[in-house]
Amino acid sequence: MRVQNKLKIFNDPIYGFITIPNSLIYDLIEHKFFQRLRRISQMGLSYLVYPGAHHTRFHHALGCMHLMQKAVNVLRFKGVEISEEEEQALYVAILLHDIGHGPFSHAMENSIVNNVSHEQISMMFMEHLNDKFNSSLTLAIQIFKGEYHRRFLCQLISSQLDMDRADYLKRDSFYSGVAEGNINSERLITMLHVVDDELVVEEKGIYSVEKFLVARRLMYWQTYLHKTSLVAEQLLIRMLQRAKELTHEGETLKCTEALQYFLSNDIRIENFDSNTLEVFARLDDYDIISAMKEWQYHSDFVLRNLSDMIINRDLLKIKLKKKKVQKEKLEFHRSKLMEKYNISEKEASYFVFTGEISNQAYQMKKDHINILYKSGKIENIIKASDQLNLKALSKPVTKFYMCYPKEKL
Repeated sequence: MRVQNKLKIFNDPIYGFITIPNSLIYDLIEHKFFQRLRRISQMGLSYLVYPGAHHTRFHHALGCMHLMQKAVNVLRFKGVEISEEEEQALYVAILLHDIGHGPFSHAMENSIVNNVSHEQISMMFMEHLNDKFNSSLTLAIQIFKGEYHRRFLCQLISSQLDMDRADYLKRDSFYSGVAEGNINSERLITMLHVVDDELVVEEKGIYSVEKFLVARRLMYWQTYLHKTSLVAEQLLIRMLQRAKELTHEGETLKCTEALQYFLSNDIRIENFDSNTLEVFARLDDYDIISAMKEWQYHSDFVLRNLSDMIINRDLLKIKLKKKKVQKEKLEFHRSKLMEKYNISEKEASYFVFTGEISNQAYQMKKDHINILYKSGKIENIIKASDQLNLKALSKPVTKFYMCYPKEKL
């Protein structure tokens, strides 16, 4: 019988060598559910704007686990007690926090499943794996849900200064080439401490937190909410919705079995059972890309053109505005399209639509990022900082967009 070496290391372009801390983590990484993340793009269709942004959820999950190892070491060095069981649970929870992402990350939630979030699917995967691994993920699930009695452990997984954000900002900045998002995640982690079971940042780390919040705001406007990425994702959502519509009308579309399952069935949280989870685990970016390559030659006007636009990066025009788009403008573009191609208003609405996006780098009503002074005083970063912009960062900025075709489809 071949004995596997479970003390492997990964060479990461951001942090250098990442070590696997124990055999449970190794076995989870080896599992097909986790290996699937190699085929899920971290930044969706952002590579249509930033050609280097081809990194995956697999990269990100390993990076988060690496930063969690750093955080545990820092907090223990400062006298914070973290048991071996809690340490392992933190590594498991952060490793699997994104395991429920569908193809191209967020597009799936708004198209071929009915309001089922990736967090809910991640939870289902973790519970399924917990059965397979003799309940060794129970504590990790408690922490992931935010139900564990030691609050700071939950904050390391999900808060305004968690290991998820500490990795994705630095990683997405690196791969996209957008330098404004580059943060010093290791310094941020070195400045962490725990007071009254809450995560705090030592006073000397205040400038690193300021940089972190400003970087988050800039990354959202420049990459995650970039207008080209935005219109590409909207086209992808609408393409999948159209495919689902045609399937329900009796049309058989060329695609993989896994994708066919989600097109044929109305999947909601109530009927998302273990069988659906197994099929979901077979679904990744390649299913969607291979389907689009077939659908760009389909007879249906909507499906054909939407697929062609994404495959060949010949997207709709998109305009961002500070005010809501007037109905008259939408109707003008729709009627123009209907007349030109002799299509219905419903078909035209796939190509002419409006929506809104919002950016809020720091949320005042959620967990605060608290600063710990040498005197022992604790203060919210907004009050502690002399950076006037931080208060502005706590206010949501909303923009409205309108998409419509170029002169010719």
